[in-house]
Amino acid sequence: QVQLVESGGALVQPGGSLRLSCAVSGSRFSIYAMSWYRQAPGKQRELVASITNGGDINYADSVKGRFTISSSNAKKTVYLQMNSLKAEDTAVYYCKYRDMSTDQSYWGRGTQVTVSS
Repeated sequence: QVQLVESGGALVQPGGSLRLSCAVSGSRFSIYAMSWYRQAPGKQRELVASITNGGDINYADSVKGRFTISSSNAKKTVYLQMNSLKAEDTAVYYCKYRDMSTDQSYWGRGTQVTVSS
């Protein structure tokens, strides 16, 4: 059974930094695409960043230059380094794992990021 566990969410002041982690278990983690999404209150869930095992990376325009996505195949973990955080980054952040060998996708339960002074 594939499971995703996010961690790293917290309350941080504007301009601060956080690193989110998403650990995958129950999958070979060989051919994949992993993504971070976020959902703010009253808004739709939006894609923040994505990475594939081949190293293809994409970012939402709103986070380019501030957020960095990376992954560790050995640890079966994807990270989201978030710098220069703004109030509008406040949301629940979810990771999504797509196993390209089975074309099945899985979601984590989310981690809360709050940017406030």
